[in-house]
Parts: sequence; structure tokens; C-alpha cells
Amino acid sequence: MRLVGVAILAVSATGSAADAKIIDFRILETISPAFEGTAFGKAGAYERIDAVAEFAIDPKSERGQKIVDLDKAPVDAMGMVRFSTEVTILRPVDATKSQGVLLYEVPNRGRNLSFTLMNLSDTSSLPKTVEDLGDAYLMKEGYTVVWSGWQTGIPEDLVNLSLPKLSDVTGLSREEFVFDKAEPVSVAKLTYPAADFDPKKATLSVRLRAEEPRAVAPGLSFRYLSPTSIEITRPQGLDAGAIFEFTYPAKDAVPAGLAFAATSDLVSYLRGNPGHDAPAILTGVKSTIGLGISQSGRFLRDLIYQGFNSDEQGTRVFDGAMAHIAGSRKSFTNYRFAQAGRYSRQHEDHDFPGDQFPFTYAETTDPLSGRSGSILSACSTNDTCPKIMHTDTSTEFWQARASLISTSPTGEPLQMPENVRLYFIAGAPHFTSWTPQGEQASICRFPANPLSSAPVMRSLLAAMRSWVLDGKDPPASVYPSVADETLVPLDELKLPVFGQDAYTPVYNVLRVRDHDTLPPKDGPSYPVLVPQLDEDGIPIGGIKDPAVAAPLGTYWGWNLRKDGFAGGDLCGLNGSYIPLPISGQEAKGDSRKPVVDRYPDADAYLKALSAASDKLIAAGVMRAEDTDLIQERGRAMFPQQ
Repeated sequence: MRLVGVAILAVSATGSAADAKIIDFRILETISPAFEGTAFGKAGAYERIDAVAEFAIDPKSERGQKIVDLDKAPVDAMGMVRFSTEVTILRPVDATKSQGVLLYEVPNRGRNLSFTLMNLSDTSSLPKTVEDLGDAYLMKEGYTVVWSGWQTGIPEDLVNLSLPKLSDVTGLSREEFVFDKAEPVSVAKLTYPAADFDPKKATLSVRLRAEEPRAVAPGLSFRYLSPTSIEITRPQGLDAGAIFEFTYPAKDAVPAGLAFAATSDLVSYLRGNPGHDAPAILTGVKSTIGLGISQSGRFLRDLIYQGFNSDEQGTRVFDGAMAHIAGSRKSFTNYRFAQAGRYSRQHEDHDFPGDQFPFTYAETTDPLSGRSGSILSACSTNDTCPKIMHTDTSTEFWQARASLISTSPTGEPLQMPENVRLYFIAGAPHFTSWTPQGEQASICRFPANPLSSAPVMRSLLAAMRSWVLDGKDPPASVYPSVADETLVPLDELKLPVFGQDAYTPVYNVLRVRDHDTLPPKDGPSYPVLVPQLDEDGIPIGGIKDPAVAAPLGTYWGWNLRKDGFAGGDLCGLNGSYIPLPISGQEAKGDSRKPVVDRYPDADAYLKALSAASDKLIAAGVMRAEDTDLIQERGRAMFPQQ
């Protein structure tokens, strides 16, 4: 939010003695009506408000003591730590036309992904034009949509959080780089500035696989280019997918855990909870829903786990929480020298913090770490737990150990609390826009999986709204389990035969790790299970997009790296799509039934899509209004014969 030439309206007041609160809400610009005055169904025209929210928190308070290093932050004359965040609000111009639901999207690296998922938009920027709104589903439904910053160190044109620097804090920070280039010299950016340029006080290692020992190979060296960048010289002949790890003395840490307080207190203020100094800016908010996608889903789970779904007054913040494609992970946020953008994958950032017990919403005991608890332990103590929809795609079972959501560390199936629903969108990749075709990444073995979770997620959002507003129960959980053998060990996975190169997958092993040392000390590994497959290589069970239920190919949540790029390790998050053979002649060496034996022509395929859509609509996990989208995409996907 970099607005120039606009009047600034300061909204503030002398307030209470709360230990954490919004003390000022400065409106920078209001565009009313926005989007060229377009009216969106019954909700009418929308307006956009850009603002800055300022916070104060007592580092000695119970809430403040949850935040790592907050006691080392500078304070004002009242002993409070001050910080601020950028805020953008979209709401109906006529507040009476709102549905009364505030939908707060936790930005993903400062970006808006909710419009890609819910509105089928093709941009991740905060919307400025009608085109940015995609099909404007959220506007037509009358949601008040809010974004605010929670992450530091991202580009200035994204949604940012401003935190005080901890000038007295120095220490070791760790970085990891996978360049996927065989260039002799590579430049890498450091998250925090180096506190000392003495190369003897830093270490650089390299390894091809995440689970291999770190090594110092002949020809490996580095030099500082600036406080925040280094140049790495790689050994000759080294694989392009090699993992470089750099540990160095760093400075300018921030109390990054304030991200939780910033999100919690802002939503508390916007929904009208007491305890804040700034006068109300919104009216008519009946319920709040938090939506987190990928990184943001991990953050949302972490916010609940760390006790920030209650504000300073002990009042609930989010009535509903939708953690999408988070798997069993939390986030690397409330740490010294935090790096919230990092998350564990099988090859990249494999052993960074943010993925340790507890994993799920049911109370469990972990025999490996000796700990007990759940994501809901903190909110259960004061009755502030939200209604939760946890949604994962196939990718999360391979890269994010999603089986630990429905299975205990000892391998038993888990019963979720009444306020939790689990949904598995079978065969879908981690996240993609609405498109009929997937791209082929240069380092991946197979083309990307093109399917979007949008039809299911749009329906589930409507179900969540009814759940929090009216108490109407949403669809029952649909998630793999060891109880019905839809989750199996990797060695029991049934793979189809393609007649191609080896494609046996691996998964992201999780170990108990001691992160008090750098690099962390590894302990024993958890049992991680994966969804069993049918004869087409598609997961059994789960919610199947019509294109998965009536397949033209095999849809996987995983892909493999090509030789020369750490070949055989998991490749990214975009999954795989392997088209079916068109005819019996092309099916030689392929165990899957050809397209012509399934659908004699395009009309037969579209009828199969329609039948699959009807089943999802009847189950309450797809909207009837989206059938035309499915048909349109189907026509584009069906192969020309």
C-alpha cells in the first residue's frame, strides 16, 4: 500500500488500559464506489478502504509473554511496544446489503490468493479493477473482505507488517538455497543482515538430498557481497538441484510473533469487540471467517494453536477458520530470526521449524517427543475455538504429511471434535488457477496437474457461512483414514503402469527435531501414510472434482525431479498429469483404459462430467451454479481426435 496524494484521516481516541489493542486506525484512501461503480447482485456496489492500523502491546502481559523476544523490543512512555500493519477492506457501499460476514484472508507472502481460489481471478494483487475480481463470486455473495499484513521482509508493494528491530539481539541464522542451475557462481539473498563479515564465523555446506550428511566439498566457497547477500562458488560437476546451507551471525531480528497479535487484534477491532481505542470502522458484522491458503493456512493453524483466537479481553476472534492446503504443519513465525516464508518439503527447506507436534485437532499423545495436546489445546481452555474446515489436496499427503491430521503418531484413526470438519480434494494439486491445461516445468518429469480446488472450496465457504451464522451443520468430513484403508504405507501403494521411466514416488519424511541447535538435531521419524490409488492412479475416496471422477488422465499430487536436478526427489507442489492413451493402439504398455473405451466422443465425456457434478451437488460440496464452469473446462480438456 503505497498511496500518494490522498488525505489521511486519523481515527483515534484516548482509550482503555488494555494490554493489547488497536490504538489508531488511519484511513489513507476510500474509493466509493470502487470497480467503476459495478453492482454485484443484491450486494450492490462495493467500496475499497486502504488504511494503517497501529497497535500497542504490553510485553509483560500474559499475551505479550507468548511472543518470542518481545521483552527485548523498545517501548513507549507507557511501557508498550508499538507496531503497525497495512489494511485493505472491500465492503458493500450500502452496509445493509452485506451478509454480515467478515471474510479475513491471511495474505500469502503479502498476496491475495482468495480471489484466485474463490473468484477464479488471474491476479494475486489486491483488486483495483473489475477484471481483478474474476467472476466476483465473493462480491455477489455480499462478503466484507479484509487483508492485513502479518509478514515482514516482503516487497513494499505487497501487504506489509511493520515491527520494531531488536537492536540488542544477534545470533546465528540459517539459510538454505536450491538454485536448480548448474552455473558456477550463484548469488543468494540473506533474510537478516550479517552481523559480522568474518568468513570464519559462518559455515557453508552442500548435499544432494535433504537427509544426507552436510559436507564441505572441494571447490565450495562463498564471499559476502553485502550485509544481505552472498556469492556461492559451487564445485565442478555438482548436480543443479544440490542443497546449499549457510549459517552466519545475524542482526536486526524482529519480534515476528507479533504477527499473531496483529491479526487477532485487527479482526477483534473490526468485528466490534471491546478494548480498543480507535472508534469502530465497520458495522453489522455478525460473524467472522478466517481463510488461510498454503503458507497462510499454516499461519492460521499456528494462530489458533498459540492461543490468539481470543483477544485481550478473552473474546473469540474468528468464528470460523478455513485452513486450506496446510497439511499437518504450522509456521516458522514465533521464533528468533523467524523466516515465515519457509516450509518443509521433501527436497527444499526440509528441516526448518514449523512442522513439529501437535499436528491435528484431536487430543493425542506423541510417543516420540513425549508431548500431548492438539491444535485446539489453548482455545479449549477459554471456549474460543472456532468452527474449523481443514481442506487438503493430494499434494499435502506427499509434501506436508497430511495423514497426521487423521491418524495419531502411533497409527490409530482419530475422531475429530464436533467443531472440526476434514475434507480431502482427491487428485488435485496444491494450488493452481482455473485452467484446463498444466504446464511442464523444466526440472520436473511430468506435466503439472491443472485442476483447481475452486468448485469445492466455493461450496465449502458457503457451508461455513451457514455454519457460523445459522448453526447449520456442514457436510460430514471426507478424509482418508487407516480405518477404511484409504491411507496406506508407501510400500503398499498400487501404481498403474505407464510404460515410462521409473516414477515410484517418495514422500517428505518427518522426524522429531531439536531446533535449539543449528543445524537441528534429528530424532526418530514419524509414520507417514499416503492415499491408496485406483487402477487409474487416482486416490480412492475423498471429494473428486468432476474431471477426476471422469478422468482423461492420471491426476497426482506429486511430481518427480528430472535427472540432473536431484532426480527422483519430489518436484515442487504442482503435481502431475499423465494423459490416458487415446486408443487401444496407443495403450500398449499402459495399464489404464483408453479414452475411446470410456467416452466415444466429447458429448459422452461432458455427460460423465455432468453426472459427477450432480453427485457433488447432492453431497453439498459443489454449487449447482458452477456446473457451467465444469462443462466449459471439459470442452477445452477433451482431446482432439
